[in-house]
Amino acid sequence: MTHPGSHPSNLSQTPPAESPICADGNGLSLCMLASGSKGNSIYISSGQTAILFDAGLSGKEIERRMKCRGLRPQELDAIVVSHEHGDHIQGVGIMARRFGLPVYIAPETLEAAHSHLGQIQPVHGFACGTAFSINDLSIRPFSVSHDAAAPAGFTIENHAGKIGLATDLGIATAMVKHHLQDCSLLVLEANHDPHLLETGPYPWPVKQRVKSRTGHLSNESARALLMELLHDRLAHVVLAHISETNNTPEQALQVVTGQLGRHPVQFSIACQDRCGDLISLP
Repeated sequence: MTHPGSHPSNLSQTPPAESPICADGNGLSLCMLASGSKGNSIYISSGQTAILFDAGLSGKEIERRMKCRGLRPQELDAIVVSHEHGDHIQGVGIMARRFGLPVYIAPETLEAAHSHLGQIQPVHGFACGTAFSINDLSIRPFSVSHDAAAPAGFTIENHAGKIGLATDLGIATAMVKHHLQDCSLLVLEANHDPHLLETGPYPWPVKQRVKSRTGHLSNESARALLMELLHDRLAHVVLAHISETNNTPEQALQVVTGQLGRHPVQFSIACQDRCGDLISLP
């Protein structure tokens, strides 16, 4: 829509050496395979390298959604994991084993998730704040405020531009804002409407978690963050992790875009029940 297994001791403590960004590759493309509390997965490709950021659906469903956009799971190069919650790791183990994919994951996250992943090899550790490369893509993980062991957002960059992934965070810290500067394409959480959350069916402790500093961004918080990140080269924003209970796509879009004026950025809404379009940067 547009307008159980591997123990952390097996984990490589140092990611592969960072390499220069390839200047003669293709552009960047992104497809939101799923986004929401029932499962999350994002496909990003440079034309030379294809990566899944999280795999929170079954392996079968991830394959189905990729194929419906003409994407080949056999051509994936890696899986990168943001944190250990089930809606981000459900299909990591099966996809890694089925297609022989390396998994990039913070050691603390692997410690928390290893019983759910099964046997996966190879495993590469990363640390927030330290960039690493997968072929021609430069990836920089950064810390976000969420109730997980070592939750990370990411920027992904090559000569064509910079993609920022910022979902599952309760507040937008100065560090988050710093890393998300100068993105050409931004995936930004707009999880809930505060009034709908307050009056909705969630138990009170869950409501408190969602709106806490380690929960999820409201529509208004997403708008405030976006207003600080706007620049002339920001071409596309995807609103993601929209609650099916405490928000609507229309409400999220209306609030987040309410102060943009005539800025030409294009918006898409990431869905839970189907994959999005393939978004490309030239």
